[in-house]
Amino acid sequence: QGQFVESGGGLVQTGGSLRLSCVTSGFTFSRFTLSWYRQAPGKERDWVGTISHIGSTANYADSVKGRFTISRDNAQNTIYLQMNSLKLEDTAVYYCNRSPTANKWPWGQGTQVTVSS
Repeated sequence: QGQFVESGGGLVQTGGSLRLSCVTSGFTFSRFTLSWYRQAPGKERDWVGTISHIGSTANYADSVKGRFTISRDNAQNTIYLQMNSLKLEDTAVYYCNRSPTANKWPWGQGTQVTVSS
């Protein structure tokens, strides 16, 4: 099973930017498509986007398309989420894990992103 440690969250004003990191271990990183998810207070965990195993393609939820970018560093076993033009509705705890159609490994602690006006 894989393990995930997310970091990089914080408090940011609307329109600002943050870069999240997810350091992974316990599996052959370069073989797996990975995704970011988020969970807002009182809501279910939602998919944010997915990056292919070699990083050549990524796709995103409509709510973040054009503002968020996922990348990965296969040498560092890390994926990233660059978030620009942040909105109040982006406030959530952000997690990484396998792609939506795959069996999930244990969730990490996540990283809190709070967007204020």
